[in-house]
Amino acid sequence: MLRRPRRNRKSAVIRDMVQETHITASNLIFPLFIIEGNNLKTEVASMPGIYRYTIDNLLREVEQCMELGLRAFDLFPNIDESLKDKYAAESTREGSLYLRAIAEVKRHFPEACVITDVAMDPYSSDGHDGVVENGEILNDETLVILGQMALAHARAGADIVAPSDMMDGRIGHIRNVLDENGYTNVSLMSYTAKYASAFYGPFRDALNSAPKHGDKKTYQMDPSNQREALIEAALDTQEGADFLMVKPALAYLDVIKLLHDGFDMPIAAYNVSGEYAMIKASARNGWLDERRATMEVLTGIRRAGATAILTYHAKEVLENKWL
Repeated sequence: MLRRPRRNRKSAVIRDMVQETHITASNLIFPLFIIEGNNLKTEVASMPGIYRYTIDNLLREVEQCMELGLRAFDLFPNIDESLKDKYAAESTREGSLYLRAIAEVKRHFPEACVITDVAMDPYSSDGHDGVVENGEILNDETLVILGQMALAHARAGADIVAPSDMMDGRIGHIRNVLDENGYTNVSLMSYTAKYASAFYGPFRDALNSAPKHGDKKTYQMDPSNQREALIEAALDTQEGADFLMVKPALAYLDVIKLLHDGFDMPIAAYNVSGEYAMIKASARNGWLDERRATMEVLTGIRRAGATAILTYHAKEVLENKWL
Protein backbone atom coordinates (compact mmCIF):
# COMPACT_ATOMS: atom_id res chain seq x y z
CA MET A 1 0.00 0.00 0.00
CA LEU A 2 1.51 3.32 -1.09
CA ARG A 3 -1.13 5.37 0.76
CA ARG A 4 -1.61 4.71 4.44
CA PRO A 5 -3.76 7.52 5.94
CA ARG A 6 -2.97 6.26 9.44
CA ARG A 7 0.56 7.62 9.10
CA ASN A 8 -0.93 11.11 9.59
CA ARG A 9 -2.62 9.96 12.80
CA LYS A 10 0.31 8.21 14.49
CA SER A 11 1.19 10.95 17.02
CA ALA A 12 -0.42 13.94 18.69
CA VAL A 13 2.06 16.28 17.01
CA ILE A 14 1.17 15.04 13.53
CA ARG A 15 -2.56 14.95 14.29
CA ASP A 16 -2.39 18.61 15.40
CA MET A 17 -0.32 19.47 12.31
CA VAL A 18 -2.98 18.17 9.88
CA GLN A 19 -6.05 19.24 11.87
CA GLU A 20 -8.56 20.77 9.44
CA THR A 21 -11.05 22.48 11.75
CA HIS A 22 -10.11 24.90 14.50
CA ILE A 23 -12.21 26.67 17.15
CA THR A 24 -11.04 29.77 19.00
CA ALA A 25 -12.65 32.13 21.48
CA SER A 26 -13.36 34.45 18.54
CA ASN A 27 -15.81 31.89 17.13
CA LEU A 28 -17.93 31.77 20.29
CA ILE A 29 -20.89 33.87 21.40
CA PHE A 30 -22.20 33.46 24.95
CA PRO A 31 -25.97 33.83 25.54
CA LEU A 32 -26.81 35.49 28.89
CA PHE A 33 -30.14 35.77 30.69
CA ILE A 34 -31.15 38.92 32.59
CA ILE A 35 -33.60 39.45 35.46
CA GLU A 36 -34.72 42.46 37.47
CA GLY A 37 -33.40 43.10 40.97
CA ASN A 38 -30.07 43.45 42.74
CA ASN A 39 -27.29 40.95 43.45
CA LEU A 40 -29.27 37.96 42.19
CA LYS A 41 -27.99 34.94 40.31
CA THR A 42 -30.49 32.10 39.85
CA GLU A 43 -29.64 28.85 38.10
CA VAL A 44 -31.88 27.62 35.28
CA ALA A 45 -33.02 24.23 36.55
CA SER A 46 -33.02 22.61 33.10
CA MET A 47 -29.62 24.11 32.16
CA PRO A 48 -27.03 23.26 34.84
CA GLY A 49 -24.33 25.90 35.07
CA ILE A 50 -26.43 28.58 33.33
CA TYR A 51 -27.88 31.44 35.35
CA ARG A 52 -30.19 34.43 35.19
CA TYR A 53 -28.39 37.59 36.33
CA THR A 54 -29.43 40.95 37.65
CA ILE A 55 -27.55 43.73 35.87
CA ASP A 56 -24.90 44.12 38.59
CA ASN A 57 -24.06 40.41 38.43
CA LEU A 58 -24.35 40.43 34.65
CA LEU A 59 -21.49 42.94 34.56
CA ARG A 60 -19.39 40.70 36.81
CA GLU A 61 -20.07 37.72 34.54
CA VAL A 62 -19.16 39.66 31.40
CA GLU A 63 -15.94 40.82 33.07
CA GLN A 64 -14.97 37.23 33.92
CA CYS A 65 -15.72 36.12 30.36
CA MET A 66 -13.72 38.98 28.87
CA GLU A 67 -10.73 37.93 30.97
CA LEU A 68 -11.03 34.46 29.43
CA GLY A 69 -10.98 35.92 25.91
CA LEU A 70 -14.74 35.71 25.29
CA ARG A 71 -15.88 38.98 23.74
CA ALA A 72 -19.33 38.47 22.17
CA PHE A 73 -22.54 38.22 24.22
CA ASP A 74 -26.18 37.69 23.24
CA LEU A 75 -28.57 39.08 25.87
CA PHE A 76 -32.04 37.72 26.66
CA PRO A 77 -34.53 39.26 29.16
CA ASN A 78 -36.73 37.47 31.68
CA ILE A 79 -39.67 39.86 32.06
CA ASP A 80 -42.25 39.76 34.85
CA GLU A 81 -45.69 38.65 33.65
CA SER A 82 -47.24 41.90 34.87
CA LEU A 83 -45.19 43.81 32.26
CA LYS A 84 -46.30 41.71 29.28
CA ASP A 85 -49.02 42.77 26.88
CA LYS A 86 -50.36 42.06 23.40
CA TYR A 87 -48.02 44.53 21.70
CA ALA A 88 -44.82 44.00 23.72
CA ALA A 89 -44.77 47.65 24.85
CA GLU A 90 -42.16 46.90 27.52
CA SER A 91 -39.62 46.10 24.78
CA THR A 92 -39.25 49.77 23.83
CA ARG A 93 -40.02 51.51 27.13
CA GLU A 94 -37.22 53.85 28.15
CA GLY A 95 -35.60 52.55 31.31
CA SER A 96 -36.74 48.96 30.82
CA LEU A 97 -34.61 46.10 32.14
CA TYR A 98 -33.31 45.07 28.73
CA LEU A 99 -32.39 48.53 27.48
CA ARG A 100 -30.62 49.28 30.77
CA ALA A 101 -28.68 46.02 30.52
CA ILE A 102 -27.49 46.78 26.97
CA ALA A 103 -26.42 50.29 27.95
CA GLU A 104 -24.60 49.16 31.11
CA VAL A 105 -22.64 46.41 29.37
CA LYS A 106 -21.52 48.81 26.64
CA ARG A 107 -20.68 51.52 29.19
CA HIS A 108 -18.47 49.23 31.26
CA PHE A 109 -17.11 47.14 28.37
CA PRO A 110 -17.14 49.23 25.19
CA GLU A 111 -14.84 46.68 23.54
CA ALA A 112 -17.41 43.88 23.99
CA CYS A 113 -19.77 42.95 21.16
CA VAL A 114 -23.36 43.11 22.40
CA ILE A 115 -25.92 41.18 20.37
CA THR A 116 -29.61 41.69 21.10
CA ASP A 117 -32.68 39.54 20.57
CA VAL A 118 -35.36 41.20 18.46
CA ALA A 119 -38.60 39.29 19.05
CA MET A 120 -41.88 39.85 20.83
CA ASP A 121 -42.15 36.60 22.77
CA PRO A 122 -40.26 37.65 25.96
CA TYR A 123 -42.61 40.63 26.30
CA SER A 124 -45.83 39.22 24.83
CA SER A 125 -48.79 38.20 26.97
CA ASP A 126 -49.46 35.59 24.25
CA GLY A 127 -45.91 34.21 24.29
CA HIS A 128 -45.66 34.44 20.51
CA ASP A 129 -43.16 36.21 18.27
CA GLY A 130 -45.86 38.32 16.64
CA VAL A 131 -49.12 40.14 17.21
CA VAL A 132 -51.95 37.65 17.73
CA GLU A 133 -55.46 38.26 16.44
CA ASN A 134 -58.10 35.52 16.59
CA GLY A 135 -55.39 32.89 16.87
CA GLU A 136 -53.47 34.18 13.83
CA ILE A 137 -49.97 35.68 13.96
CA LEU A 138 -50.13 38.95 12.01
CA ASN A 139 -46.97 39.41 9.96
CA ASP A 140 -46.98 43.02 8.76
CA GLU A 141 -48.36 44.49 11.97
CA THR A 142 -45.53 42.74 13.82
CA LEU A 143 -42.87 44.35 11.60
CA VAL A 144 -43.67 47.80 12.97
CA ILE A 145 -43.03 46.61 16.53
CA LEU A 146 -39.85 44.78 15.58
CA GLY A 147 -38.48 47.86 13.84
CA GLN A 148 -39.05 50.03 16.90
CA MET A 149 -37.55 47.34 19.13
CA ALA A 150 -34.38 47.14 17.00
CA LEU A 151 -34.12 50.93 17.00
CA ALA A 152 -34.38 51.01 20.81
CA HIS A 153 -31.60 48.42 21.03
CA ALA A 154 -29.39 50.42 18.68
CA ARG A 155 -29.94 53.58 20.71
CA ALA A 156 -28.99 51.68 23.87
CA GLY A 157 -25.68 50.64 22.28
CA ALA A 158 -26.22 47.27 20.57
CA ASP A 159 -23.52 46.29 18.10
CA ILE A 160 -25.63 43.62 16.38
CA VAL A 161 -29.40 43.19 16.45
CA ALA A 162 -30.64 39.65 15.84
CA PRO A 163 -34.27 39.24 14.73
CA SER A 164 -35.38 35.79 15.89
CA ASP A 165 -39.07 36.05 15.01
CA MET A 166 -39.18 34.58 11.46
CA MET A 167 -41.70 37.13 10.16
CA ASP A 168 -41.51 37.72 6.41
CA GLY A 169 -39.76 40.94 5.41
CA ARG A 170 -38.47 41.83 8.86
CA ILE A 171 -34.81 42.14 7.82
CA GLY A 172 -35.56 44.73 5.16
CA HIS A 173 -37.92 46.64 7.44
CA ILE A 174 -35.46 46.73 10.35
CA ARG A 175 -32.58 47.70 8.05
CA ASN A 176 -34.61 50.63 6.73
CA VAL A 177 -35.60 51.78 10.22
CA LEU A 178 -32.01 51.65 11.46
CA ASP A 179 -30.62 53.41 8.40
CA GLU A 180 -33.25 56.15 8.43
CA ASN A 181 -32.34 56.91 12.03
CA GLY A 182 -28.59 57.04 11.45
CA TYR A 183 -27.66 53.54 12.70
CA THR A 184 -26.10 52.34 9.47
CA ASN A 185 -23.24 50.68 11.37
CA VAL A 186 -25.47 48.45 13.51
CA SER A 187 -25.28 44.93 12.08
CA LEU A 188 -28.13 42.50 11.43
CA MET A 189 -27.73 38.85 12.42
CA SER A 190 -30.79 37.20 10.97
CA TYR A 191 -32.26 34.00 12.37
CA THR A 192 -32.57 32.89 8.76
CA ALA A 193 -33.47 29.24 9.24
CA LYS A 194 -35.11 28.94 12.64
CA TYR A 195 -36.90 25.64 12.92
CA ALA A 196 -39.98 24.72 14.95
CA SER A 197 -37.82 22.53 17.15
CA ALA A 198 -38.33 20.42 20.26
CA PHE A 199 -34.91 21.58 21.53
CA TYR A 200 -36.05 25.00 22.82
CA GLY A 201 -37.66 23.81 26.05
CA PRO A 202 -34.95 24.82 28.56
CA PHE A 203 -34.61 28.28 26.93
CA ARG A 204 -38.33 28.93 27.33
CA ASP A 205 -37.95 27.72 30.89
CA ALA A 206 -35.18 30.30 31.44
CA LEU A 207 -37.30 33.18 30.12
CA ASN A 208 -40.78 31.91 30.95
CA SER A 209 -41.66 32.70 27.34
CA ALA A 210 -43.53 29.61 26.10
CA PRO A 211 -46.61 30.27 23.94
CA LYS A 212 -49.78 30.56 26.01
CA HIS A 213 -51.71 28.83 23.23
CA GLY A 214 -50.97 27.03 19.98
CA ASP A 215 -47.47 26.58 18.62
CA LYS A 216 -45.03 28.45 16.36
CA LYS A 217 -45.31 26.29 13.27
CA THR A 218 -46.94 28.98 11.11
CA TYR A 219 -43.77 31.08 11.24
CA GLN A 220 -40.87 28.85 12.31
CA MET A 221 -39.67 26.36 9.70
CA ASP A 222 -40.67 22.73 9.33
CA PRO A 223 -37.78 20.48 10.51
CA SER A 224 -38.33 18.34 7.40
CA ASN A 225 -37.37 21.15 5.01
CA GLN A 226 -33.91 21.98 3.75
CA ARG A 227 -34.32 23.85 0.44
CA GLU A 228 -36.74 26.29 2.06
CA ALA A 229 -33.74 27.62 3.99
CA LEU A 230 -32.26 28.73 0.65
CA ILE A 231 -35.34 30.88 0.01
CA GLU A 232 -35.08 32.48 3.45
CA ALA A 233 -31.33 33.05 3.04
CA ALA A 234 -31.72 34.66 -0.39
CA LEU A 235 -34.38 37.03 0.95
CA ASP A 236 -32.38 37.95 4.05
CA THR A 237 -29.28 38.60 1.95
CA GLN A 238 -31.22 40.85 -0.43
CA GLU A 239 -32.81 42.71 2.48
CA GLY A 240 -29.49 43.60 4.10
CA ALA A 241 -28.56 40.89 6.61
CA ASP A 242 -24.91 40.79 7.70
CA PHE A 243 -25.02 37.26 9.19
CA LEU A 244 -27.25 34.28 8.40
CA MET A 245 -28.10 32.05 11.34
CA VAL A 246 -29.29 28.46 11.60
CA LYS A 247 -31.13 27.39 14.76
CA PRO A 248 -30.84 24.76 16.22
CA ALA A 249 -27.35 23.72 15.17
CA LEU A 250 -26.71 20.06 15.98
CA ALA A 251 -29.74 18.57 14.20
CA TYR A 252 -29.30 20.96 11.24
CA LEU A 253 -25.64 20.61 10.27
CA ASP A 254 -26.77 19.97 6.69
CA VAL A 255 -28.52 23.35 6.62
CA ILE A 256 -25.43 25.11 8.01
CA LYS A 257 -23.39 23.47 5.25
CA LEU A 258 -25.98 24.40 2.63
CA LEU A 259 -25.93 28.10 3.55
CA HIS A 260 -22.14 28.14 3.95
CA ASP A 261 -21.69 26.73 0.44
CA GLY A 262 -24.45 28.80 -1.14
CA PHE A 263 -23.86 32.29 0.27
CA ASP A 264 -20.75 34.41 0.62
CA MET A 265 -21.86 35.49 4.09
CA PRO A 266 -20.79 34.73 7.66
CA ILE A 267 -22.91 31.87 8.98
CA ALA A 268 -23.90 31.74 12.64
CA ALA A 269 -25.28 28.64 14.34
CA TYR A 270 -27.17 28.47 17.64
CA ASN A 271 -26.17 25.47 19.75
CA VAL A 272 -29.47 25.65 21.63
CA SER A 273 -30.56 24.99 25.19
CA GLY A 274 -31.87 21.47 24.57
CA GLU A 275 -28.60 20.43 22.93
CA TYR A 276 -26.70 21.84 25.91
CA ALA A 277 -29.03 20.14 28.42
CA MET A 278 -28.63 16.72 26.76
CA ILE A 279 -24.86 16.78 27.23
CA LYS A 280 -25.14 18.05 30.82
CA ALA A 281 -27.71 15.40 31.79
CA SER A 282 -25.73 12.60 30.16
CA ALA A 283 -22.47 13.72 31.76
CA ARG A 284 -24.06 13.94 35.21
CA ASN A 285 -25.26 10.38 34.81
CA GLY A 286 -21.82 9.22 33.74
CA TRP A 287 -23.05 8.22 30.30
CA LEU A 288 -20.47 10.20 28.33
CA ASP A 289 -17.32 12.24 28.72
CA GLU A 290 -18.50 15.85 28.94
CA ARG A 291 -15.36 17.49 27.59
CA ARG A 292 -15.05 15.19 24.59
CA ALA A 293 -18.76 15.33 23.79
CA THR A 294 -18.88 19.13 24.06
CA MET A 295 -15.87 19.64 21.83
CA GLU A 296 -17.11 17.07 19.31
CA VAL A 297 -20.40 18.94 19.01
CA LEU A 298 -18.77 22.37 18.65
CA THR A 299 -16.22 21.03 16.17
CA GLY A 300 -19.01 19.46 14.10
CA ILE A 301 -20.88 22.78 13.98
CA ARG A 302 -17.72 24.63 12.99
CA ARG A 303 -16.78 21.97 10.43
CA ALA A 304 -20.21 22.30 8.81
CA GLY A 305 -19.40 25.93 8.08
CA ALA A 306 -20.40 28.07 11.05
CA THR A 307 -18.28 31.19 11.46
CA ALA A 308 -19.82 32.00 14.84
CA ILE A 309 -21.39 29.61 17.34
CA LEU A 310 -23.85 30.79 19.97
CA THR A 311 -23.38 28.27 22.75
CA TYR A 312 -24.00 27.93 26.46
CA HIS A 313 -20.74 25.97 26.60
CA ALA A 314 -18.69 29.07 25.66
CA LYS A 315 -17.48 30.08 29.11
CA GLU A 316 -16.75 26.59 30.42
CA VAL A 317 -14.81 25.69 27.28
CA LEU A 318 -12.45 28.60 27.88
CA GLU A 319 -12.42 28.33 31.65
CA ASN A 320 -11.45 24.65 31.50
CA LYS A 321 -9.01 25.21 28.61
CA TRP A 322 -10.78 22.69 26.40
CA LEU A 323 -9.80 24.41 23.15
